[in-house]
Amino acid sequence: MDVQHLAIIMDGNGRWAKKRHLPRLAGHRAGADALDRVMHYCKDAGIRYLTVYAFSTENWKRSKLEVSGLMRLLSSFIKSKAKALVRDGVRFRVIGRRTDLSEKLQREIAALEERTKKGDFTLVVALSYGGRDEIVRAAAKFSEALRLSGDDADHEQVFASCLDTADIPDPDLLIRTSGELRISNFMLWQSAYTEFYFTDVLWPDFGREDFDKALEAFSMRERRMGGRLK
Repeated sequence: MDVQHLAIIMDGNGRWAKKRHLPRLAGHRAGADALDRVMHYCKDAGIRYLTVYAFSTENWKRSKLEVSGLMRLLSSFIKSKAKALVRDGVRFRVIGRRTDLSEKLQREIAALEERTKKGDFTLVVALSYGGRDEIVRAAAKFSEALRLSGDDADHEQVFASCLDTADIPDPDLLIRTSGELRISNFMLWQSAYTEFYFTDVLWPDFGREDFDKALEAFSMRERRMGGRLK
């Protein structure tokens, strides 16, 4: 049983920094390095989609200093990794309420999405994202989408087509680091039949051994998808 789509709640950056008596942004920088590593692990494992929870709709409540630092870090990631993403065949996508972002950052995101659109591995960054917010936004589009689809349309499929992830398969496995046992408003619709894996490892420390353990745990699961195994 293979993982085609891996989703990760990258938790623990702040605690990682605190343990080392470093500012929180140092933890977020270390978290960006961990993401770079995990992208390579995914490609090596034949995983085709990686979705990461980078910034939630609730994260805007954090201090202005931390929020502005995170936005600068994202902009820096886009600029510094653009050539490598193109070279490595990585398609960059952002899901979430991107209109919350600065116009400059929106332009940078759109430019990188266009530049990497032919990639065969997809990195999806959930930014100013909340599962409930996504469902509300999809619901606003649903009636018109259903009208255009015709009377015989599958309502569930039509609704899924209104989500930010319309052209992306649902996650097979969701990993959350740092020991928290909740999904924190992440991909609520898409994770209906996703397998969950929780680890105490803080995200910046998440390495190859931790990645392999998660995939091994997934391989032992019996995915019934609401039915019964024969």
